[in-house]
Amino acid sequence: MRNHGEIWLANLNPGRGTEPGKIRSVLILQNQALLDAEHPSTLIIPLTTSLVDDAEPLRLRVVAQGTMHEDSDLLLDQLRAIDNKRLIAGPLLRLDDQEMERVYQAVAEVLGMENNTLSSRNKIR
Repeated sequence: MRNHGEIWLANLNPGRGTEPGKIRSVLILQNQALLDAEHPSTLIIPLTTSLVDDAEPLRLRVVAQGTMHEDSDLLLDQLRAIDNKRLIAGPLLRLDDQEMERVYQAVAEVLGMENNTLSSRNKIR
């Protein structure tokens, strides 16, 4: 059973263009109600071990712990939905509430939702 806030291994092959491919860790971001309902796809954020310092909100660092053996960066600009069959092993780790709050804030900023309103330049016309 998958849970919101867990990190799993996923097969993201084939990657296209700037999409991260290969087998890599991903953070499950999808609402728990959809996970419990066995929705056929899952919203994830891929991770990378190619670290870049001071890249918030596009990247957030996840420190190695549990069965994750290397520090990794969440690739917040690569948020995507994947078929559940791509999730191959887990959970490796579950992020705590404080870490997930940082993720929510970064996702909101990347999506332009940090103030819960549309700015004039992002309004749907």
